[in-house]
Amino acid sequence: MSEIKRPTFHIKHLTKLSSEKWIKLALSNPIEILIDHAHCERKAAGVAIQLMFRYPSEPNLAEVLSPIAREELEHFEKILYFLKAKGIELKALQPPPYGSELAKNVRKDEPLRMLDSFLVAGIIEARSHERLSILALNAKDNSSRDLYNSLLESEARHFGIYWKLAHSKFDKDKTIKRLNELVKKEEEILSNTFMKPRVHS
Repeated sequence: MSEIKRPTFHIKHLTKLSSEKWIKLALSNPIEILIDHAHCERKAAGVAIQLMFRYPSEPNLAEVLSPIAREELEHFEKILYFLKAKGIELKALQPPPYGSELAKNVRKDEPLRMLDSFLVAGIIEARSHERLSILALNAKDNSSRDLYNSLLESEARHFGIYWKLAHSKFDKDKTIKRLNELVKKEEEILSNTFMKPRVHS
């Protein structure tokens, strides 16, 4: 395998980069990673919709989350058609424990539940952005590289939106403190071995 390329930018608050072990696993299984990412886009749309249903009266929330849900579904369709063009059908995959383990850290009582939900969604989007950047830089064919690059801008925008929501509705210092706590939890989850090629393994 040629030398691994990494993005030159740094995502604020993500203190741990993806391991070389994950990169090699992902690059060795490009189709499985794409199928998994299609599922990630579908789930991300579901998160935005779920938050709109959970907080229907929250000011300026639906206006922000509805476009995210639409865009995530558009990305799901884009990957779906990309796979179909290669003669590959979407299939169920065993999910990594990443999302469910992060969700366990969301506190149950409001308004802390809302804060944690925004921050966890943002962390997931930020990690997706970092890893899609790696995949785009190291893709072996132009079509896969172009696909990943087409998804990157909105991934960056999405994690920014979730973190801005948290900052706009909660005390800044408490929000940063909680975000740093959750980022440490995320790093612990990723350090546990899940030896299957997944975006968040």
